[in-house]
Amino acid sequence: MRGDSRLRTTEMSPAETLDLAEFHGDGISAELSEAVHHVAAQLPMEVHFHPVDLSIERRRTDAEGSYQDAEAAIRKLGVAIKYPTTTELESPNKVLRDRFDFTVIHRPVQTIPGVPTRYAGKVDIHIVRIAVGGTYEDAGRRIGTEAAVSVRVIERRPSFEASKFAFDLARKLKCDVVSASKYTIQRATDGLFEEVAEEVAATYPDVQHHAELFDALLAKLIMESEAYKVIVTPNEYGDFLSDAACGMIGSIGLGASASYSFDRDGRVKLAMFDPAGGTAPDIAGQGICNPAAALLAFGMLLEHQGYRALGGALNDAVRDAISAGNTTGDLGGSLNTMGFTQEVCLAMKARLTGSVNL
Repeated sequence: MRGDSRLRTTEMSPAETLDLAEFHGDGISAELSEAVHHVAAQLPMEVHFHPVDLSIERRRTDAEGSYQDAEAAIRKLGVAIKYPTTTELESPNKVLRDRFDFTVIHRPVQTIPGVPTRYAGKVDIHIVRIAVGGTYEDAGRRIGTEAAVSVRVIERRPSFEASKFAFDLARKLKCDVVSASKYTIQRATDGLFEEVAEEVAATYPDVQHHAELFDALLAKLIMESEAYKVIVTPNEYGDFLSDAACGMIGSIGLGASASYSFDRDGRVKLAMFDPAGGTAPDIAGQGICNPAAALLAFGMLLEHQGYRALGGALNDAVRDAISAGNTTGDLGGSLNTMGFTQEVCLAMKARLTGSVNL
């Protein structure tokens, strides 16, 4: 059941429910799911998870069946949370992206006090990435033994949907939009992307916009990260930028992302939320993984579904727990997965009851 767009409070009916698909994967997937379920149980509402097995074991014997189950679940419910999956014969992320027609990926990256980092500046950016095209759609082919070639594609519709999402987000955040590509070199492909971004910008007179060359943006982001808030880019540029930004805040394990598909009127039709990290097979099953990104992804899901107060409280609670030094071993702390999750629940309760010192 989708929440409305109004800011919700903790004064909800206990009968209010949220149904979502839950895509289980590999490695630490089960531990991340347990953390998300534990947090969901503390919310003043009922959350119903509808599980789908996307593990490598099932995909080895029934890959098509696993993807069909995932597609049926998200099309019925409209929203899903996904945990890390192993890439073997195919990338499950790409398969799902193609089946669900995901054209936009949104990755927020924000400095968290208390996380050791080699970067002294403050990062608080939203990376909006076209989820298709670029150099990722064509693996290319060899020409003889000494050369290879691949085709790079930029399409108008995904460029429009990513740009519109970025401008809607900037309007909500009251900030400007930077579109970034190599439009002076890739004049046809990146030129089309920037052309579409300009067309969308013209329909948002209240949102400032300018284009920057992607390589220059990387340098300026490091030198003056506070100058950037919403950045929209083609596929591979957004991929590079997302990981670089997570490195600037000290850990790729602190990144969550959302993937979206849209109807003909530009409204979000399907949404999937996932932690950015991998399956971490070296620590799987030990109960010591960091669930922060999975919890942040769940917070994004709650906000998307209209439960803005709850989603915001959860996102803030993750940051509160880490800032207070209540962290897992990868961030220098001593807590295990569930110990950190419990600290997040305490911080979330304090946020929702107004007893936290802001």
